[in-house]
Amino acid sequence: MSTINAGNITKGSFIIYKNVPHYVTKTDFMSPGKGSPIMRVKMKNAATGAACEFTYKSNEQVEVADMTKRDMNFLYSDASEAMFIDPRTYDQASVPLTLIEGKVGYLIPNQKCIVLWHGEKAIGVEVPPNVILTVTEAQEAIAGNRVNAPKKPVILETGIEIQAPIFIKTGDKISVDTTTGQYLARINQ
Repeated sequence: MSTINAGNITKGSFIIYKNVPHYVTKTDFMSPGKGSPIMRVKMKNAATGAACEFTYKSNEQVEVADMTKRDMNFLYSDASEAMFIDPRTYDQASVPLTLIEGKVGYLIPNQKCIVLWHGEKAIGVEVPPNVILTVTEAQEAIAGNRVNAPKKPVILETGIEIQAPIFIKTGDKISVDTTTGQYLARINQ
């Protein structure tokens, strides 16, 4: 059992709250004029996906969830969960979509990911920092619109929409940053 100061809690980490692991979705550090600094934490229950909020004093000790990591490949997702498979043992694991947040849009079949486990339960996923996806829908560029590196919306093979430079066309493969959702580069193959 390891602990950290509440002031060091970060988005994306897992902490123990009421004896259950919770996924931290947002943190706000506040230092009022009087009194001690506080950390307001929004989180989701790793078992149920229910959202809650709690305020800690910044020097209060918070238990960090003991996590193990396994390399697994993404199989598919449905309305409530994403399925992963261990390529060595063929063990499968499901992770609730509520714990993956907006990362599902960056997952394609057979993509390698790191699945986070708490005991015998899969409760989170670390996707690669950038992925290569195919553009399925892009508007044509407008002639003369070249000032300040203009962008246009494009739809990718997983259904997500991002902003990309105007020279990107349908069928292009592009690299996308999974933490920010920003276009990185066009991939020539």
